[in-house]
Amino acid sequence: MTTASRPFVPHAVGTAMPRPEGPQKVRGTARYTVETPGSDALYLFPVQAGVARGRVTAIDTSAAEALEGVVAVLTHENAPRLAREADADHGVLQSSTIHQHGQYLAAVLATSSESAREAASLVSVEVVEEPHAAVLDEDSPDLYTPEALVVGVTDDTRGDPEAALAASAVTLRRTYRTPMEHHQPLEPHATVACWEDGRLVVHDATQAVSWTRQALAAAFGLDESDVDVVAQHVGGGFGSKGGTHPNTMLTALAAQAVPGRSVRYALTRQQMFDLVGYRPATVQHVALGADREGRLTAITHDVVDQGSKIGEFVEPAAAFSRGMYAAETRRTTHRVVPLDIGVPTFMRAPGEAPGSFAGECAMDELAIELGIDPIELRLRNEPEVDPESGLPYSSRNLVACLRRGAERFGWADRDPAPRARLVDGWWHGTGVGSASFPVPRFPGSEATIRATGTGDTAGYTVEIAASDIGQGARAALTAIAADALDVGVERIDLRIGDTAFGPAGPAGGSAGTTSWGATIVEAADRFRDKYGDHPEDGDEADAHTPDNPWAGEYSMHAFGAHFVEVAVHADTGEIRVPRMLGVFAAGRIVNPLTARSQFLGGMTWGLSAALHEESVLDDRFGHVVNRDFAGYHVATNADVGTLDVEWLDEDDPYVNPMGTKGIGEIGIVGVAAAIANAAYHATGVRVRSLPITLDAFL
Repeated sequence: MTTASRPFVPHAVGTAMPRPEGPQKVRGTARYTVETPGSDALYLFPVQAGVARGRVTAIDTSAAEALEGVVAVLTHENAPRLAREADADHGVLQSSTIHQHGQYLAAVLATSSESAREAASLVSVEVVEEPHAAVLDEDSPDLYTPEALVVGVTDDTRGDPEAALAASAVTLRRTYRTPMEHHQPLEPHATVACWEDGRLVVHDATQAVSWTRQALAAAFGLDESDVDVVAQHVGGGFGSKGGTHPNTMLTALAAQAVPGRSVRYALTRQQMFDLVGYRPATVQHVALGADREGRLTAITHDVVDQGSKIGEFVEPAAAFSRGMYAAETRRTTHRVVPLDIGVPTFMRAPGEAPGSFAGECAMDELAIELGIDPIELRLRNEPEVDPESGLPYSSRNLVACLRRGAERFGWADRDPAPRARLVDGWWHGTGVGSASFPVPRFPGSEATIRATGTGDTAGYTVEIAASDIGQGARAALTAIAADALDVGVERIDLRIGDTAFGPAGPAGGSAGTTSWGATIVEAADRFRDKYGDHPEDGDEADAHTPDNPWAGEYSMHAFGAHFVEVAVHADTGEIRVPRMLGVFAAGRIVNPLTARSQFLGGMTWGLSAALHEESVLDDRFGHVVNRDFAGYHVATNADVGTLDVEWLDEDDPYVNPMGTKGIGEIGIVGVAAAIANAAYHATGVRVRSLPITLDAFL
C-alpha cells in the first residue's frame, strides 16, 4: 500500500510543457539505437526462410565467407547455444526446423551493411518443405480454447444467454471481421549488442528495457545483473516494441560469437512484416437482445483469433463487451486457430480496438432495428456499476462525452434516414462510437531521487527506467516530479531508458504515466519525509511502485465518444472522412500539449484501420504479400480531414496520486465503428469487415 504522506498538488501538471528532448530531435542530435557508437562495429544481415514449415537439409556459406569484409556467417550448425529457457520464437539459429516464413536461417556479420547484405544473398540453403496452414479458418479442426488472455479470463458467462436472447423482444445476430495488421513505427526495430567479460550490453529500440533484460537473461542463462539494456530514444512502437523478438536475440547471439565487438542490426521495412509481431485477424460473432424500449437483456460476443503454433498471444476482443453496457445476461468467449506463422503481439488497444468495431457496430444496427437514436440507445444502457466486476466506477463519464460530443458535432440536426444527403456527387453520413479503456498499474518500477546542490537552489536528479517512445514521457514525468517535490520543472533532471536505474514497467497498456508517475511521487514523498524541503547535496531516496489501496474497491476506466462524418462518392464508391471529433474523460491531463497529439494519433490510426490497413497472407508460402508501404497502406495527410479533440475535466482521486488515466490507446477505440456506422448512414450499405474499401459501395 502507498506510503504517500501528503496530497499531490498539481502546478506543472496540467500546464502545456514542450518536450525536453524536442530540440535534440529537431536538430537531429537525439541518438536512436542504430546511432549508438560501438567498438569495432560489425553489421548484421540475415538469411530468412522462404517456406512456412520445413527443415534445412544443407546450407553452404562458403561464397559469403569469401566476400571482402565478411567476418563471420552464423547458422544453426555453428551459432552459440542458448539456454533451455529459449522458446521456439526466441531460439534463433538453434535447430534446422523451420517454424514460419521469414525465420532466421543464417546471419552474416561484416564490416559494412552493404557487404553484409550482399553476402547474405550468396548463402545457399536447401530445405524440405512440409505441409502448413497460414490463413484463419474458424472451422479449423485445430481450434482450441486458450488458458488465459493478456488480461482477464478467457471466457465469462453470466446467466443463460441463449435463453435470454430467445426471449428478447428484439434479437440481433451479426458477424464482424477484422484483418491482420502490422505496426509501422517510423523507426524500425533495431539492436546494437556487445559482450565484454561475460556481460551483455544491449542498446535496443524497446518499449520496456526491463522486460528485454529479463528475456535476454533467460535466453542466455545469465543473471539479470549481467545484462544492461538501454533505450534512450525510441521512434515509435505501438506495442510491437513491448515484447522481445527474434531480431534482438539474433543480434545478441551474433555478438557472443565476436566478443569485444559490437554488432548492429536494423530491420528493413519488409522484415518488419516477418518476426516482430502483428495484430491477429479476428472473426467476431455478436448477438444483442433487447426489449422494445432498447434496454439490453443479453449480450454475447464470441471471438475466433488468428494464432501461432510457436507461441500464444490472444487478442482479447470480446473483453470490450464485458463492461460497456448494462445487461444482466452475457457471454464472452475466445477461441484460437494456431497457424504456421509468427507470434502476434500487443498493438495499440489490444482487444479494445477490434472488439469495439464489432460491439459498437452491433449497437448501431440494434438502434436502427429499434428505430432509436444511436446515442439514446447507449444512454438507456448506461450501467450503475461495472457489469463485469460489480464494483462502482471510480468515475465513468461516457454519458457526458456522448452529450458533449453530440452538442459540438451538431447531432441534433441529423436526418436519421440513410442515404438522405447527396452533396456534389457524394453521399454524406454521420456515425458515433463509444470508447473505453482500463486504468491498469504495472508493479515493479523503481525510482530514485537525488539532490544535486543544497537548500532552496538544489536540483533533483530523478532516475527511472521508463521508455519514451514518442508519447511525451519525459515531459509528463518531469512535471510530476516537480509537483511531487514542490519545485519548478527547471530543477528536475529526469533520466530514463536504462536498466542501470533499476527495474521498470513498460510503455504500454496506457499505464506508463500511471505506473512511473505513482512511483516517482512515492519516492518524492519519502525524500521529503527524510530530508524536508532543504536537502543537502547527495541526499537520496528511492521507492518501488506502490499498491493502489482502491484497486479492489472501484472499477477504473477512461471513456470517450467518437463522432464522424463520412462522404462516399456516388459513382466510384471512394470513401473520405472530412470530419472527426473525439471527446474523452481520461482523468487529469498531465500535459495538454502532448495529450492532444496522443488523442489525434489514436484517432488517425483508427481511421487508417477503418479504411486502409490489411496484411494479406498468401497461404501458399505463409508470408504477407503487401510487405511494404507500396502495398500496406496507412493513413496520410490526404486521408485526414478536420480532426478535433476535447477532454472533460475529471477529478478521480482513486486511480493514482496524480488522478491520471492513460490516453495512449483510448483514442483508437471505437473509431472504426464510428466510420462504419457513418458509411451506413451515408449509403445504406452495412460493411461488417475491415478495411472498408470502395468495392463495398458499388
